[in-house]
Amino acid sequence: MGRILEVSTTPAEHGNAHEAEMALLMVDQVSVGFGGLLALEEVSMSVDKGEVVGVIGPNGAGKTTLFNVICGFVHPSSGTISYDGKVLRRHHPHDLAKLGIARTLQGIGLCAGLTVHENVMLGAEPRLRSDLASSFLGLWRSSREERRVADRAMEVLDELGAADYARRLPSTLPYAIQKRTTLARALMAEPRLLLLDEPASGLSEGEMDALGSRIRDLTERMAVCLVEHHMDLVMSVCDRLVVLNFGQVIANGAPEAIRANPAVASAYLGDEVHQRGPTDHPGSDCA
Repeated sequence: MGRILEVSTTPAEHGNAHEAEMALLMVDQVSVGFGGLLALEEVSMSVDKGEVVGVIGPNGAGKTTLFNVICGFVHPSSGTISYDGKVLRRHHPHDLAKLGIARTLQGIGLCAGLTVHENVMLGAEPRLRSDLASSFLGLWRSSREERRVADRAMEVLDELGAADYARRLPSTLPYAIQKRTTLARALMAEPRLLLLDEPASGLSEGEMDALGSRIRDLTERMAVCLVEHHMDLVMSVCDRLVVLNFGQVIANGAPEAIRANPAVASAYLGDEVHQRGPTDHPGSDCA
């Protein structure tokens, strides 16, 4: 028998009870240590239904480590992760789809030998009764299931303005179209929470504007949490920002308040002299 994902209905011990009840995702007092160094230190944040939350901070601040904890790649030394009112005790990356969570990676991560359409279809695999890898070899559970997934993949590509590239291989396409393909693949899982890791990397200003519009449109169906360096994008698209520096939350609030926060400016400009060095484990935050 496979491992059972453990959840608890106990509210987060250290968080605000009302906030925990309202939030889709709650990170409560989470700390992560690597070799005696703290990559995250008592980090708390939340994402509400229909909300766009940005996680920002200078290089090595702990942003990707935080995402990895949420996704189950890394388990915290202390603190809790709650999703939809339940504490996740032993979740792993392969549990995300059944929880209703999807994540895009910093890179592209597409299968070079599959078309754009086929890559997007792969995003539906966690929700299928049949193994999609076997399905591509002609072993679909039913032709009806194949048609349903294929049609849905085209709908998502069309929604993102990439349907014209469906039959092309990713390597033949502009970077922006490859990024749309990775987003389309994540949306195939029909998540309630979408985690975007550097979605604007490599995009032009116009492409970032289009991405921002798409992210805002998604909030009718899901919450979005993104790690991003491009301040123009996060300031225009996010309802709330969480700022990390040296593994700690130094600010949390509306974009306008964050923009005016002297601690945030200090973290980005390096005006403050910190007595301790960066606490991220080498390689844990590639952002």
